[in-house]
Amino acid sequence: MGLGGEGLLRSHGRDREAYTLINKALDLGVNYFESARAYDGSEEYYGKALRERRKDVFLAGKSHARTREGALEHLHETLRNMKTDHLDLWQIHDVRTMADVEEIFAVGGAIDAFVEAREKGLARFVGVTGHQSPLVIGECLRRFDFDTVLVPVNPAEASQKSFIEETLPLAERYGVGIIGMKIYVRGFTSKLTFYTSMEAFFRYALSQPIATAIIGCDDLEQLEQNVYFARSFKPMDWEQQDGFVDVVASHARDLLYYKETGL
Repeated sequence: MGLGGEGLLRSHGRDREAYTLINKALDLGVNYFESARAYDGSEEYYGKALRERRKDVFLAGKSHARTREGALEHLHETLRNMKTDHLDLWQIHDVRTMADVEEIFAVGGAIDAFVEAREKGLARFVGVTGHQSPLVIGECLRRFDFDTVLVPVNPAEASQKSFIEETLPLAERYGVGIIGMKIYVRGFTSKLTFYTSMEAFFRYALSQPIATAIIGCDDLEQLEQNVYFARSFKPMDWEQQDGFVDVVASHARDLLYYKETGL
Protein backbone atom coordinates (compact mmCIF):
# COMPACT_ATOMS: atom_id res chain seq x y z
CA MET A 1 0.00 0.00 0.00
CA GLY A 2 0.98 3.62 -0.42
CA LEU A 3 0.05 6.68 1.60
CA GLY A 4 -2.22 9.03 -0.35
CA GLY A 5 -2.27 12.80 -0.09
CA GLU A 6 -5.93 12.95 0.93
CA GLY A 7 -7.35 12.55 4.44
CA LEU A 8 -5.33 14.28 7.15
CA LEU A 9 -2.71 15.40 4.63
CA ARG A 10 -5.23 17.38 2.57
CA SER A 11 -5.42 20.16 5.13
CA HIS A 12 -3.59 23.18 6.50
CA GLY A 13 -2.18 23.88 9.94
CA ARG A 14 -1.89 20.29 11.16
CA ASP A 15 1.89 20.01 10.85
CA ARG A 16 2.51 17.96 13.98
CA GLU A 17 -0.17 15.38 13.17
CA ALA A 18 0.98 15.14 9.56
CA TYR A 19 4.63 14.73 10.60
CA THR A 20 3.65 11.90 12.94
CA LEU A 21 1.46 10.16 10.33
CA ILE A 22 4.08 10.28 7.57
CA ASN A 23 6.93 9.04 9.74
CA LYS A 24 4.76 6.36 11.33
CA ALA A 25 3.94 5.11 7.83
CA LEU A 26 7.67 4.90 7.09
CA ASP A 27 8.30 3.07 10.35
CA LEU A 28 5.58 0.57 9.42
CA GLY A 29 7.22 -0.16 6.08
CA VAL A 30 5.22 2.03 3.71
CA ASN A 31 7.54 3.51 1.06
CA TYR A 32 5.19 4.93 -1.59
CA PHE A 33 4.06 8.47 -0.77
CA GLU A 34 1.76 10.56 -2.95
CA SER A 35 0.49 14.12 -3.15
CA ALA A 36 -0.76 16.67 -5.68
CA ARG A 37 -0.42 20.37 -6.32
CA ALA A 38 -4.16 20.62 -5.65
CA TYR A 39 -4.03 18.94 -2.23
CA ASP A 40 -3.89 21.95 0.10
CA GLY A 41 -0.87 21.67 2.44
CA SER A 42 -0.02 18.07 1.60
CA GLU A 43 3.21 18.81 -0.28
CA GLU A 44 4.53 21.04 2.51
CA TYR A 45 3.79 18.33 5.07
CA TYR A 46 5.96 15.89 3.14
CA GLY A 47 8.75 18.45 2.83
CA LYS A 48 8.79 18.99 6.59
CA ALA A 49 8.38 15.34 7.55
CA LEU A 50 10.67 13.42 5.20
CA ARG A 51 13.94 15.37 5.49
CA GLU A 52 16.78 12.84 5.78
CA ARG A 53 14.33 10.00 5.04
CA ARG A 54 13.65 11.18 1.48
CA LYS A 55 16.02 8.52 0.16
CA ASP A 56 13.84 5.82 1.69
CA VAL A 57 10.67 6.68 -0.24
CA PHE A 58 9.18 6.62 -3.71
CA LEU A 59 7.69 10.12 -3.90
CA ALA A 60 4.86 10.90 -6.32
CA GLY A 61 3.28 14.23 -7.25
CA LYS A 62 0.62 15.50 -9.64
CA SER A 63 -0.18 18.58 -11.70
CA HIS A 64 -3.65 19.48 -12.92
CA ALA A 65 -2.27 22.14 -15.32
CA ARG A 66 -3.06 21.52 -18.98
CA THR A 67 -0.30 23.66 -20.54
CA ARG A 68 3.48 23.22 -20.59
CA GLU A 69 4.05 26.51 -18.83
CA GLY A 70 1.50 25.85 -16.12
CA ALA A 71 2.72 22.30 -15.49
CA LEU A 72 6.36 23.36 -15.18
CA GLU A 73 5.34 26.07 -12.74
CA HIS A 74 3.52 23.42 -10.70
CA LEU A 75 6.53 21.09 -10.83
CA HIS A 76 8.98 23.65 -9.49
CA GLU A 77 6.53 24.63 -6.75
CA THR A 78 6.08 20.98 -5.82
CA LEU A 79 9.84 20.41 -5.64
CA ARG A 80 10.25 23.47 -3.42
CA ASN A 81 7.42 22.40 -1.14
CA MET A 82 8.65 18.83 -0.85
CA LYS A 83 12.28 19.95 -0.41
CA THR A 84 13.60 17.57 -3.03
CA ASP A 85 15.42 17.88 -6.35
CA HIS A 86 13.26 15.33 -8.13
CA LEU A 87 10.04 13.32 -8.01
CA ASP A 88 10.09 9.58 -8.51
CA LEU A 89 6.74 9.87 -10.29
CA TRP A 90 5.03 12.96 -11.71
CA GLN A 91 1.45 12.52 -12.96
CA ILE A 92 -1.00 14.43 -15.13
CA HIS A 93 -3.82 14.84 -12.64
CA ASP A 94 -7.52 14.08 -13.06
CA VAL A 95 -8.02 13.84 -16.83
CA ARG A 96 -11.80 13.87 -17.25
CA THR A 97 -12.80 14.73 -20.84
CA MET A 98 -11.62 14.44 -24.41
CA ALA A 99 -11.27 18.23 -24.34
CA ASP A 100 -8.71 17.75 -21.54
CA VAL A 101 -6.88 15.22 -23.69
CA GLU A 102 -6.73 17.56 -26.68
CA GLU A 103 -5.40 20.39 -24.55
CA ILE A 104 -2.79 18.22 -22.85
CA PHE A 105 -1.48 16.84 -26.14
CA ALA A 106 -1.68 20.07 -28.14
CA VAL A 107 1.41 22.06 -29.11
CA GLY A 108 2.53 23.69 -25.87
CA GLY A 109 0.36 21.29 -23.89
CA ALA A 110 1.20 19.79 -20.51
CA ILE A 111 2.67 16.62 -22.01
CA ASP A 112 5.66 18.68 -23.21
CA ALA A 113 6.45 19.59 -19.59
CA PHE A 114 6.30 15.96 -18.51
CA VAL A 115 8.64 14.85 -21.30
CA GLU A 116 11.03 17.67 -20.42
CA ALA A 117 10.95 16.80 -16.71
CA ARG A 118 11.76 13.17 -17.42
CA GLU A 119 14.60 14.10 -19.78
CA LYS A 120 16.14 16.50 -17.24
CA GLY A 121 15.84 14.08 -14.31
CA LEU A 122 13.29 16.19 -12.45
CA ALA A 123 10.91 13.22 -12.63
CA ARG A 124 12.06 9.63 -12.98
CA PHE A 125 8.71 8.44 -14.32
CA VAL A 126 5.55 10.08 -15.67
CA GLY A 127 1.97 8.96 -15.30
CA VAL A 128 -1.65 9.90 -15.85
CA THR A 129 -4.62 9.78 -13.48
CA GLY A 130 -8.39 9.87 -13.82
CA HIS A 131 -11.53 8.59 -12.14
CA GLN A 132 -14.41 9.56 -14.43
CA SER A 133 -14.00 8.03 -17.89
CA PRO A 134 -12.17 4.83 -18.87
CA LEU A 135 -12.43 5.95 -22.51
CA VAL A 136 -10.60 9.19 -21.77
CA ILE A 137 -7.81 7.47 -19.85
CA GLY A 138 -7.56 4.84 -22.56
CA GLU A 139 -7.05 7.58 -25.14
CA CYS A 140 -4.22 9.00 -23.03
CA LEU A 141 -2.52 5.61 -22.91
CA ARG A 142 -2.82 5.27 -26.68
CA ARG A 143 -1.26 8.69 -27.30
CA PHE A 144 1.78 8.50 -25.04
CA ASP A 145 4.14 5.98 -23.48
CA PHE A 146 3.20 6.60 -19.84
CA ASP A 147 5.01 4.72 -17.10
CA THR A 148 1.98 4.52 -14.80
CA VAL A 149 -1.77 5.00 -14.67
CA LEU A 150 -3.76 5.76 -11.50
CA VAL A 151 -7.44 4.75 -11.56
CA PRO A 152 -10.22 3.62 -9.19
CA VAL A 153 -10.19 -0.06 -8.24
CA ASN A 154 -13.16 -1.27 -6.21
CA PRO A 155 -16.09 -3.69 -6.58
CA ALA A 156 -18.57 -0.91 -7.37
CA GLU A 157 -16.51 -0.07 -10.47
CA ALA A 158 -16.68 -3.64 -11.66
CA SER A 159 -20.48 -3.61 -12.04
CA GLN A 160 -20.49 -0.42 -14.12
CA LYS A 161 -18.69 0.58 -17.32
CA SER A 162 -15.49 0.27 -15.44
CA PHE A 163 -11.80 1.00 -15.29
CA ILE A 164 -11.28 -2.57 -14.13
CA GLU A 165 -12.63 -4.09 -17.33
CA GLU A 166 -11.44 -1.44 -19.78
CA THR A 167 -8.35 0.34 -18.47
CA LEU A 168 -6.50 -2.36 -16.56
CA PRO A 169 -6.21 -4.77 -19.52
CA LEU A 170 -5.13 -1.92 -21.80
CA ALA A 171 -2.47 -0.80 -19.33
CA GLU A 172 -1.19 -4.35 -19.03
CA ARG A 173 -1.00 -4.64 -22.81
CA TYR A 174 1.10 -1.46 -23.00
CA GLY A 175 3.30 -2.39 -20.05
CA VAL A 176 2.05 0.50 -17.91
CA GLY A 177 2.28 0.21 -14.12
CA ILE A 178 -1.18 0.29 -12.52
CA ILE A 179 -1.87 2.12 -9.26
CA GLY A 180 -5.23 1.72 -7.56
CA MET A 181 -7.12 4.52 -5.83
CA LYS A 182 -10.56 4.93 -4.23
CA ILE A 183 -10.41 1.35 -3.08
CA TYR A 184 -12.84 2.24 -0.30
CA VAL A 185 -14.95 4.27 -2.75
CA ARG A 186 -13.86 7.45 -0.94
CA GLY A 187 -14.99 6.09 2.38
CA PHE A 188 -18.58 5.50 1.26
CA THR A 189 -18.22 1.80 2.11
CA SER A 190 -19.45 2.77 5.58
CA LYS A 191 -22.92 3.01 4.00
CA LEU A 192 -22.84 -0.71 3.30
CA THR A 193 -24.13 -1.93 6.63
CA PHE A 194 -23.70 -5.57 5.62
CA TYR A 195 -19.90 -5.10 5.81
CA THR A 196 -18.40 -4.56 9.24
CA SER A 197 -14.83 -4.28 7.98
CA MET A 198 -13.09 -2.45 5.16
CA GLU A 199 -10.76 -5.39 4.65
CA ALA A 200 -12.87 -6.98 1.90
CA PHE A 201 -12.46 -3.84 -0.23
CA PHE A 202 -8.71 -3.86 0.36
CA ARG A 203 -8.48 -7.54 -0.55
CA TYR A 204 -10.55 -6.99 -3.68
CA ALA A 205 -8.30 -4.15 -4.86
CA LEU A 206 -5.04 -6.01 -4.27
CA SER A 207 -6.46 -9.07 -6.03
CA GLN A 208 -6.47 -7.04 -9.26
CA PRO A 209 -3.30 -6.60 -11.39
CA ILE A 210 -2.13 -3.44 -9.61
CA ALA A 211 1.30 -2.50 -8.29
CA THR A 212 -0.02 -0.73 -5.20
CA ALA A 213 -3.13 0.82 -3.70
CA ILE A 214 -2.85 4.37 -2.39
CA ILE A 215 -4.97 5.22 0.63
CA GLY A 216 -5.46 8.56 2.34
CA CYS A 217 -5.68 8.24 6.12
CA ASP A 218 -7.45 10.51 8.60
CA ASP A 219 -5.42 9.36 11.61
CA LEU A 220 -2.91 6.83 12.95
CA GLU A 221 -5.62 4.26 13.66
CA GLN A 222 -6.64 4.14 9.99
CA LEU A 223 -3.00 3.94 8.90
CA GLU A 224 -2.28 1.05 11.23
CA GLN A 225 -5.45 -0.75 10.16
CA ASN A 226 -4.52 -0.47 6.49
CA VAL A 227 -0.99 -1.69 7.14
CA TYR A 228 -2.48 -4.66 9.00
CA PHE A 229 -4.71 -5.42 6.00
CA ALA A 230 -1.68 -5.24 3.70
CA ARG A 231 0.44 -7.53 5.85
CA SER A 232 -2.31 -10.12 6.25
CA PHE A 233 -3.48 -9.89 2.63
CA LYS A 234 -4.78 -13.04 0.97
CA PRO A 235 -5.99 -12.78 -2.63
CA MET A 236 -9.65 -13.27 -3.42
CA ASP A 237 -10.31 -16.03 -5.93
CA TRP A 238 -12.54 -15.33 -8.94
CA GLU A 239 -15.61 -16.74 -7.23
CA GLN A 240 -15.12 -14.51 -4.19
CA GLN A 241 -14.54 -11.45 -6.37
CA ASP A 242 -17.66 -12.08 -8.45
CA GLY A 243 -19.74 -12.63 -5.33
CA PHE A 244 -18.48 -9.38 -3.81
CA VAL A 245 -19.28 -7.46 -7.00
CA ASP A 246 -22.80 -8.92 -7.01
CA VAL A 247 -23.42 -7.90 -3.39
CA VAL A 248 -22.25 -4.33 -4.01
CA ALA A 249 -23.92 -3.96 -7.43
CA SER A 250 -27.26 -2.60 -6.20
CA HIS A 251 -25.37 0.19 -4.39
CA ALA A 252 -22.81 0.83 -7.12
CA ARG A 253 -24.45 3.85 -8.74
CA ASP A 254 -24.67 5.71 -5.43
CA LEU A 255 -21.16 4.69 -4.44
CA LEU A 256 -19.74 5.93 -7.74
CA TYR A 257 -21.25 9.38 -7.32
CA TYR A 258 -17.68 10.70 -7.38
CA LYS A 259 -17.54 9.99 -11.12
CA GLU A 260 -20.16 12.64 -11.76
CA THR A 261 -19.16 15.13 -9.08
CA GLY A 262 -15.42 14.79 -9.30
CA LEU A 263 -15.17 14.05 -5.57
